[in-house]
Amino acid sequence: MTDDVLIYANADGLVTLTLNRPAARNALNTALAEALASACRRAVAEAARMVVIRANGVVFCAGADLKERQGMSDDAVRARRVKGFLAYELIEKLPMPSVAVVEAPAIGSGVEIAGACDFIIATPKASFRTPEALWGTVGATQRLPRILGKRLAKDMMFTGRTLTAEEALAAGFVTRLLQQEALEAALAEVTATILKAPVTGLALAKRSIDEGLERDPRGALATELLAIEESLAAAEWRKTMSGFGS
Repeated sequence: MTDDVLIYANADGLVTLTLNRPAARNALNTALAEALASACRRAVAEAARMVVIRANGVVFCAGADLKERQGMSDDAVRARRVKGFLAYELIEKLPMPSVAVVEAPAIGSGVEIAGACDFIIATPKASFRTPEALWGTVGATQRLPRILGKRLAKDMMFTGRTLTAEEALAAGFVTRLLQQEALEAALAEVTATILKAPVTGLALAKRSIDEGLERDPRGALATELLAIEESLAAAEWRKTMSGFGS
């Protein structure tokens, strides 16, 4: 086991980022926030084809590291939180597909990290909670409502409600719920499919979905038309289509 707060591994274009503060329940401190941001930049620089985020230990991420925050000035707290926001945004803006594998509770920042990925694969031991407001602070108020809807997000925020893995699946936060013994085989199948797919096609599809949701229907259609033009210029599709009917 390495002492790094985040383990970075690149296996032929598949980058796996493993949160590695198990003794601290993978709480997000300054070092981990900075490591996540740096790892995202590295994945882009290495032209990774897919990013998977996992965690060591019995908790995916227990939220902000409150021990680190004790004694911090207001300015220091702001600076640390900005680092966290940057990490979430860089995960969300990765040009390649990203998947969170959640096998244990995710709280606060853990929900943000998982929610910033393109989709979440979970096991029954996963759960999701955003109790920031009950702790007298503010967090997870933007990304989560866009995924779950504002009413469920408010229920979680105002009451500390925990979404079980099954509830998260029903709400659309988790896209695949797998028994622990089936996880690795299913994940290998997902990664194999994505790694074989055309890089440009996946990147354009991801960008079109993400940007289209922020625009009105006409703007969203224009986003897809521009992506189609880029796809035609890249000509990746010709090679793919040539395999049909052969």
